[in-house]
Amino acid sequence: MLEINFDIWIQNINKNSSKLKLCDIDDMFSAIASGSFKTDGMVIVPCSMGTLSKIKSGTSDNLLIRAADVMIKEKRKLILIPRETPLSSIHLKNMLFLSDLNVLIIPPMPVFYERPKTIEDIVNITVGRILTSLNIDSDLYHEWSNRK
Repeated sequence: MLEINFDIWIQNINKNSSKLKLCDIDDMFSAIASGSFKTDGMVIVPCSMGTLSKIKSGTSDNLLIRAADVMIKEKRKLILIPRETPLSSIHLKNMLFLSDLNVLIIPPMPVFYERPKTIEDIVNITVGRILTSLNIDSDLYHEWSNRK
C-alpha cells in the first residue's frame, strides 16, 4: 500500500511558494472556513456521494464541507470529481442541484478521442481538464480540434 507523508509533500510543494497549507478537517476556525479568505477555486478529488450530498444540503459539519459551502455562497469556482459508479437517481439529482448553482462536476471518465495509450494518459487528461477549468495552463489536456 502506498503511504504518503503529507508534511513532506507540502514542504516540497512549498519550496517555491508557500500557498499550500494542510488543515485539520475539524478545524472550523481555519481561515478557509470564512468568505473573507480569498481563493480562485476549490477542487474536491475524489468526491464521495456522501460529501456531495452534504455540500448539496449545506451540512457544514467539517472544514471540507464548510469550505465548499463558502465557495458556493461567495459564487467562487467549486469543482467536484465524483468517484462512484453506477450513479443512482439520488446521486444524479444531487449533482444536477449543485450544477444549477454553478458547481462544476467533472467525472473522471476516459476521453477516448484523445487516444489515451496508458492509465497515466487517462489520469493526466482528467487532471488537465481540472486545471483548464481553473484557468491554469498545462500540457495535460488539449481542447478539441478536428484531428485525424
